[in-house]
Amino acid sequence: MSDADGGAGPFDALAQLEKLSREELIRIIQDDARNWLAHDGLWFQAVEKAHGMEAAIEADRAAWEKFTVVEARRIMERLGMKPGGGIPALVEALRHRLYSRLNVQEVTELSGTRAMFVMRDCRVQSARQRKGLPDFPCKSVGIVEYSEFARAIDPRIRTRCIACPPDPHGAEFFCAWEFTLDEHGPEAR
Repeated sequence: MSDADGGAGPFDALAQLEKLSREELIRIIQDDARNWLAHDGLWFQAVEKAHGMEAAIEADRAAWEKFTVVEARRIMERLGMKPGGGIPALVEALRHRLYSRLNVQEVTELSGTRAMFVMRDCRVQSARQRKGLPDFPCKSVGIVEYSEFARAIDPRIRTRCIACPPDPHGAEFFCAWEFTLDEHGPEAR
């Protein structure tokens, strides 16, 4: 069999993607995001089973500390952003995270120096609720994840957790974060 009729030979994944419709590409992006999240969850469960919840959370925190910066830099490169774009750059970058393909999130307040970011529906937490499980205590990981992501976009941005499990949060959101621009901080000088 030759490559022309689907047999052995080089496989050009990019050429295959270029042939797809917009709707097919969107489905692939969403499916890839779900696959990434499934892998993340299975990885976490394997570490938890082998070493316990505390060790799994610590490993997760360490991984997110690095990954979130890689993700921010790749988003900025894709969008042609330079570091230091302030709150508007952060809000735009948040729209392009892998999580944005899976979760319902919203910026509820926005100014040139402040943004309130709310996770209305979190795929991980919703799945746990459907299974009758308590919220996953992701606050310590979230603090690292969102702080480092924001700092990679603009080192002047400060991140504050409003609420994140295990904090009580009500039914209208799972977590909420405040981002502020410290124009007079040491990085701004």
